[in-house]
Amino acid sequence: MKKWYGGALVASLFMLLVLRYVVMKNPVEESYLMNPFSSNATNPLEWVHITGSPTVQYPVNASQVISVDAIAFSLFAQRNLSEGEQQSLFTWNLLKNLINHSHALPNGVEAIKEAGSAWNSLMALVQEKKLGYANDNSSKKAKEKQCPHFLNKMNATEPDKSDYKLRVPCGLTQGSSITIIGIPNGLLGDFRIELTGEALPGEPDPPIILHYNVRLHGDKMTEDPVIVQNTWTIAHDWGEEDRCPPSTPDNNRKVDELDQCIKLVSKDDNRTVSPHSHGSRKSSVGLQGVKYFPFKHGSLFVATLRVGSEGIQMTVDGKHITSFAYRETLEPWLVSEVRISGDLKLISVLASGLPTSEDSDLTVNLEALKAIPLSHQMPVDLFIGVFSTANNFKRRMALRRTWMQYPEVRSGTVAVRFLVGMHKNQIVNEELWNEARTYGDIQLMPFVDYYSLITWKTLAICTFGTEVVSAKFVMKTDDDAFLRVGEVVASLSRISMTRGLLYGLINSDSQPHRSTDSKWFISPEEWSEEKYPPWAHGPGYVVSYDIAKAVYNRFNEGRLKC
Repeated sequence: MKKWYGGALVASLFMLLVLRYVVMKNPVEESYLMNPFSSNATNPLEWVHITGSPTVQYPVNASQVISVDAIAFSLFAQRNLSEGEQQSLFTWNLLKNLINHSHALPNGVEAIKEAGSAWNSLMALVQEKKLGYANDNSSKKAKEKQCPHFLNKMNATEPDKSDYKLRVPCGLTQGSSITIIGIPNGLLGDFRIELTGEALPGEPDPPIILHYNVRLHGDKMTEDPVIVQNTWTIAHDWGEEDRCPPSTPDNNRKVDELDQCIKLVSKDDNRTVSPHSHGSRKSSVGLQGVKYFPFKHGSLFVATLRVGSEGIQMTVDGKHITSFAYRETLEPWLVSEVRISGDLKLISVLASGLPTSEDSDLTVNLEALKAIPLSHQMPVDLFIGVFSTANNFKRRMALRRTWMQYPEVRSGTVAVRFLVGMHKNQIVNEELWNEARTYGDIQLMPFVDYYSLITWKTLAICTFGTEVVSAKFVMKTDDDAFLRVGEVVASLSRISMTRGLLYGLINSDSQPHRSTDSKWFISPEEWSEEKYPPWAHGPGYVVSYDIAKAVYNRFNEGRLKC
């Protein structure tokens, strides 16, 4: 953000909401403009009527989609909360209309229903503690680390059991890993590793975020060894298989810049490495028909599943083997259990890099990390909304210790808040609630944090920036971005434009993803055109007050699809 180049383009934040834009690492072919993105028209959203962008006609009776009374009671009923606790609900209480609009985006209804259940459980626990109902055992448990940094189990194979389960209490996050040491044995040596979520009430089985199936003797499609990766939900059953080696050689995409299936895993590669035995490895060069496969019956292996930004990678004995892209609503923060089954002697399981909260009792200089209280006497020049997921405790702490210490933030002229949706795990929600009370910089969202609902957070930023504070400018960023606050404020001062401004890294040549398995899937109903109009990238963009206000108003009038 050090240099900015002049120029004007006609657009608005409204289009960002319609498009359900893609954040920093969207793998599309891009053309960039580093410009202030503005309109000189009196109404900065007037161009929307010209282009005829799609709108949603909401049903007159919202009960056609969801029971408004039931959800409203769960999410917006009056609670016995202190003034400090209510600060994290400023935006929450202004988003009641999401209930009536919840059908407009994929998974919207489910996200609000699940949030209602999670909120009730959290509030019941909070009230129990206030009334002193918590017994000695629960008090002792509260002092223990509910979200441990790592979990491990040695000699994991138990007699008379063909499967093993490792509970992951607070989900996974980018950088988390699961390392498994074992030996394929038994009749076939086939085994499975599954990362599963929480089963919803009334559902017999939990969703499978990753199904990693090692078939040493092939399957119905091949006689050669194969690795099959997939997902499963009760609503959509099994998804499309990702196979390694792939059924067709050209079907080998990149995930986090790594091959979906390493090319060495091939039945006719002249440069393959011969299978190893008990850790030894020999190169076989130029031997037609010699195959490499990372797992072998009776041979020890060390396999690690690592959580990336776009998907999950598997390395075996230090070599990258496969990658698996996240699928819609099946994200790593949902993982609650690792399941390992099949013909496998399981020696060890280690889960590391797990999300864990910081004990505020041990935090150095705690007061300097707390948010500056909002004041009507102190105007806010810039509001910065930071997208964050509930179990990203470490990222939020990193931001509090770094760019949130800029003088502009500590003086109160720049206000910063994390926008965080509810988690399906009660332990995570309890930790998040404690964090919100401690630091005062979290705005809770009345929905479960699915990526497909990212535009609701954009709406929340516009809501806080105009209805809670009346900021001249409203900015969006992510919890993995470092923001040079002083430079942003100085840039806005140099621009000297307070109306019709969209300022950031502009993409003017991108297309919607039509694959239903893609994390960035956009249906033709959401956006029917072959290309998007210009839009700003998610890592950091700024809009003027009038645009943010128009977004908030149009949403409440039912004239905005999000």
